[in-house]
Amino acid sequence: MKPDVLVGMSGGVDSTVTAMLLQERGYAVTGVYMKLHDNDAYHEANYAKAKRVGEYLGIEVHFLDISEDFQREVYDYFVEAYRAGRTPNPCVVCNRQIKFGRMLEYADALGIEKVATGHYLRCDGRYVYQALDKGKDQSYFLAEVRPEVLPRLLFPLGEWHKDEVKAYAARVPVLQEIAEQKESSEICFVENDYTEVLQKHMQIDREGEVLNEAGEVVGRHKGYMHYTIGKRRGFTVHGAHDPHYVLALDPEKNRIVVGTRERLEERSFCIGRINLFENLEEFDCEVKVRYRTRAIPAHVRISGEEGTVELTEPVYGLARGQFAVFYDGERLLGGGEIL
Repeated sequence: MKPDVLVGMSGGVDSTVTAMLLQERGYAVTGVYMKLHDNDAYHEANYAKAKRVGEYLGIEVHFLDISEDFQREVYDYFVEAYRAGRTPNPCVVCNRQIKFGRMLEYADALGIEKVATGHYLRCDGRYVYQALDKGKDQSYFLAEVRPEVLPRLLFPLGEWHKDEVKAYAARVPVLQEIAEQKESSEICFVENDYTEVLQKHMQIDREGEVLNEAGEVVGRHKGYMHYTIGKRRGFTVHGAHDPHYVLALDPEKNRIVVGTRERLEERSFCIGRINLFENLEEFDCEVKVRYRTRAIPAHVRISGEEGTVELTEPVYGLARGQFAVFYDGERLLGGGEIL
């Protein structure tokens, strides 16, 4: 007999098909809609969709308001990282703290053993693996999830391609509206641009100086929080003939440092906030330094709470605050925050 499973249901295609597939496979499914941020109209519309699916499947869909936890552990982290000149990845933090943290606690309160979401990845209870659909693979975002929770997680979409999921949903009348809706944004509380979120909390439009690597003032910018490492537009550089890119941010003095593309090249870097799915101190792997980047062969050494990553070829635009995520082929080894 299959165990009970709590499915995170957002009202979207992926979580809906996840619930349907698990029910077809014999699991006793319960749904939960998690309110993560303050947008009542957004939650009202999406919870209504999740409830319609629940009625169709004959399952209960709970409403879980964990917006205070999300505000403290994900949203505030996002805002403060940009304030400090880092480039955060809130989805990585959310998966550790909220989706596979608070959601598991809620499953415990309901007496439910398993938890499932519509992420595109595979998990055998010990390790996480890339999804069959490499264009949709989301294993990167689970690099910080606690290893001890993996035996409780189910990801049925890991074996599916996105077009198959949409086609499956489109055959079910109650799901046709959901199947036709546009994809949700990568960061759930960012509607258009991350600066719109920051503007609610601080003054980000403050002109400042653009410096070259010699410390000379060569232009002006519109406020350091508008820039991430590697950005090449939105500032002036007087007398420059070659394209210039952001090399560094100085939050205290509201300055940015710029230079030519070759100055973005990095072949080694340090990491902290390390999370690994097995006991490793020195190992070879492939590393992704952002979600949408190619994995590069690397050698990693871990010493205490920090580590060093040596690359076999350079990367460009390495951003402090992003996560370096390690793979052995398709298998996720873990990751760490770029320091």
